[in-house]
Amino acid sequence: MARLVLAGPRRWLGYAALVMVFAVVCGLLSWWQFARNEEAHERIRQVVDNWDAAPVPLGTVLASPEAPFDAADTWTPVEVSGEYDTAQQLLVRARPRDGRNGFEVLVPLVLAGGRGVLVVDRGWVPAGETQAEVPDYVPPAPEGPVTVVARLKAGEPGVPGRSAPPGQVATIELPLIAATIGLPGVHTGAYGMLVSEQPAVPTPALATRPEPDPGPHLSYAVQWILFALFAAAALLWAILNERRARREGHVPRPKRRDRDAAEEDALLDRVE
Repeated sequence: MARLVLAGPRRWLGYAALVMVFAVVCGLLSWWQFARNEEAHERIRQVVDNWDAAPVPLGTVLASPEAPFDAADTWTPVEVSGEYDTAQQLLVRARPRDGRNGFEVLVPLVLAGGRGVLVVDRGWVPAGETQAEVPDYVPPAPEGPVTVVARLKAGEPGVPGRSAPPGQVATIELPLIAATIGLPGVHTGAYGMLVSEQPAVPTPALATRPEPDPGPHLSYAVQWILFALFAAAALLWAILNERRARREGHVPRPKRRDRDAAEEDALLDRVE
């Protein structure tokens, strides 16, 4: 193909360079989609492996409040005991569910035996009917000693520029929440999404099992590869088509401004 390009009109060199750049861009976009597809399948594997597993002690997953959280442990159920600090309850704003806006309800659980504090997401409540900035009602957490089963999940990154009124947060950014509630020993590697609590009381709407949908990333990755192949094939077809026309004498006379380039092309053809 390189020989054909060099033998043809000089403008094809520019077209070939554009196709090469386009192919590189398509390759990078395809690689990005392949990576996203693998991430989606990893999330599905986490649900399959961990969602229905038997609860384990928190210390087997998070050895200390400062311990990092392994993404492979996402959705792992843990069983903990302690007391909710309901005075430090926080609402996570702008959480849509089933077409309705709402809030996640976070309550710090002070663990028994001085083992720190685990932030527990007790579920979702809809925004108020008359005041959308607050829910009409939040089922209260049980008072006194409680045993909680919760699935662990990594905290969320902060979003620059987003703020929230007192008693609310914009995201589940665990270091920020730890600073906001002011309790010692808050686990900042992960928080717990409530499964059950004893004694049992009414709760907000609990989290549901994520759907095993990898999304369209694989098809997008293949499409980008096909785009690159199509561009290369189109260039090759155009070069061959013009060379055939030149041999048969059907190439239109070049415009005056292109005459110099055309003469150079003719010299190259005679060399052949």
